[in-house]
Order: sequence, then structure tokens, then C-alpha cells
Amino acid sequence: MTIYDELVARGLIAQVTDEEEIKELINNGKATFYIGFDPTADSLHVGHFMALCLMKRLQMAGNKPIALIGGGTGMIGDPSGRTDMRQMMTPETIQHNCDCFKEQMSKFIDFSEGKALMVNNADWLMDLNYIDVLREVGPHFSVNRMLTAECYKQRMEKGLSFLEFNYMIMQSYDFYALFQKYGCNMQFGGDDQWSNMLGGTELIRRKLGKNAYAMTITLLLNSEGKKMGKTQSGAVWLDPNKTSPFDFYQYWRNVADADVLRCIRMLTFLPLEEIDKMDSWEGAQLNKAKEILAYELTKLVHGEEEAAKAQESAKALFSSGNAADMPSVTLSAEDFTEGTVDILSLLVKSGLTPSRSEARRAVEQGGVSVNGEKVADIKTVYSADAFADGMVLKKGKKNFRKIL
Repeated sequence: MTIYDELVARGLIAQVTDEEEIKELINNGKATFYIGFDPTADSLHVGHFMALCLMKRLQMAGNKPIALIGGGTGMIGDPSGRTDMRQMMTPETIQHNCDCFKEQMSKFIDFSEGKALMVNNADWLMDLNYIDVLREVGPHFSVNRMLTAECYKQRMEKGLSFLEFNYMIMQSYDFYALFQKYGCNMQFGGDDQWSNMLGGTELIRRKLGKNAYAMTITLLLNSEGKKMGKTQSGAVWLDPNKTSPFDFYQYWRNVADADVLRCIRMLTFLPLEEIDKMDSWEGAQLNKAKEILAYELTKLVHGEEEAAKAQESAKALFSSGNAADMPSVTLSAEDFTEGTVDILSLLVKSGLTPSRSEARRAVEQGGVSVNGEKVADIKTVYSADAFADGMVLKKGKKNFRKIL
């Protein structure tokens, strides 16, 4: 099976231009391709997983990845999938986020000896002359056609700023610049980026001639992949200081039954033959599949040792209600009133609920337990002695904290 066939078999390809040429480049290790990352936070999250794994797969097949950090486009904000305007960031914040990204990406991509590049589009976008852009780039874009793009349609009702309207032009210019500077002949992106990506391909061919080698591929379900990074309590980050290895493992351990095999196929590096055998799994076997998924992805991000610890702790948690590696919260003397602390305060202190009102609802709905026993009374209190060996506080089916 060729690498392109494997990408298709894993469900990673949605749309392509010039499929035969793309196959030729990818299968023979001749692709220099880029994927863009907006530096909107100081950590990547699981919504970036599909792109990172794709870059790793293609690099293993001899192709050269370029991780493009949107330091320049980050000054504008991408309207795709948004209903409001993104908050502007300072150049210092953007640079800090870029630095954090490279450290995390290095776990997936080998940047040594020119095998991959990380570049920042601020290096060329920030120096562009406005009149030059109007003259050299503007004639190649139809406003009528741009307005038919889904990313702009979604924003038209609430008002699309001229600032955001320029995003497609800037992203298209990225591909043009990468083509000229680094010989980048291919771009990958989410299915929500298709219009922007086509703009880049067309810009290259119009300015440099029809024979210019520039191609696009979109990733199937990547817009859904972005949603993977969100949970009820916030994002699931790749930075262990933001999401612990245990919480990261638990996130994947608790994916829906309908999604687990699709995630294994798309995101892990297990052989397809092994994954195909899981297609008939059901019931309790799906729990085993979830454990495989959680372990493989935690190993990929945090290393084999942390993955093993997270798996062991998760099993201990469900078997005995206790786990050594569970995220913990240590109480201080100020948390006690007359020697006791109530259940609502514990839920807020632990971060399992953002407020006492939500903590109250969680208890009243029967979703809170302590050491495996459901808490039914919102007035339940605990003395300091109750925390001598640690208390396991649970909210819902997925969220746990050890209280010390």
C-alpha cells in the first residue's frame, strides 16, 4: 500500500486537486508541504492532532514538512468557523506562542538537518507594501467569488470586517511565498480552509504560469477535529502543565463508542491490518479499544512512561476508586471553616465546577461522588481527617480529582 493509499484508507483525505500528480509526489517522497497553525494560545490542543499526525506520517515516507506559524495572519484573525471577531494579540504574545508550538511539534516532527522547517509568515507579511499588494495580488481575486466562500458567509450576518476579509488573500500569499522561498509544492488544511487553499494554488499559477507545481489537499473532518480539543471544562492541551497526562489519557478513554475506531484509524500509527480486525468489536471490546486509543496517543504526546502511568492510574481508579497519578488538589487551612469544608467548596476548589451554583446542581442531579459513594446532600461537610489518605472526588463519568 502506498502512503497516499494509506491516507485514504485512514479516512484522512477529503478533497484534492491534481490527484495523480499528488500521488506521484507523496509516494516518492518528493512533496514539500505545509500546514498552517494559528498561534492563538501558548499550547497546541488535541484539535491539532490530525494535522500533526499527518505531518509525521508524510515525513516518515520521505516528504518534507513545513510548519507554518501564523504570526502575521494572527494579527488579522481567521473568520473561518467563527461568529465573532477574534481578539487581537500583541507581537510579543504571538512570538511566545510560536516558541511553545515548536517545542511541542518536535515530538511529532524531526526538525534536524533540514528534514523539516518551521517558518513564521510574519517574516514576509509584515513587510508587504499595501500598494504593492493591491497591484500584484489584488487583480487575481474576485470579490464576488470570495463572498461565496463558506468562511465569509458565516460572518456576513453579524458583519464581516475589512480586516477579516483580507485573510484569504494573506493565506493565499503564504503559499505563494513558500513556493518561491522553499519550493513548497503542496498544502494541507482542514475542510473549512478549502476556499483559502484554492486561492493560494490559483495565485501561484496565475502569477507564475500554469506549469507552476502547486497543489492542495484537505483533511477529512478536520473541522470536527478542532472540536475534539473542547470539553465542558475547556480545551484539552498538549502541554502537560495545562492538561496532565492522566487527564489527557482520560479524555481519549472516554470518547464515544461511535468515534473510537475512527480515532484509532486516523490518529494512531497502529498497522491498518490490526485496526481492521477491530471493526467487528462491540460492547466490552470497545472499552478495550478506548484503552488502546488513550495509551497510544498519550505515548505519542507525553512518552511511554507517562502513558503507562496514566493507564495504570486509570485502571486503579475504576477498580478501587483510588489512583496515585490522578490530578490532585491540596487544601490549605484557609479552606476550612471551624475545622470542616463543605462539598460545594470542594467542587469549586478542585476545579470540577466553576461556581457554587453549578456545584449545587451537580450534587442535586446525582453526579457527584466521594470515594465511590454518591453525595446526595449539598450540606455535606468533611473534617480535615477525611483527607489524611486522600479523597477521590468525582463529577460525572469522566472528571476526577484527588483531594489532599
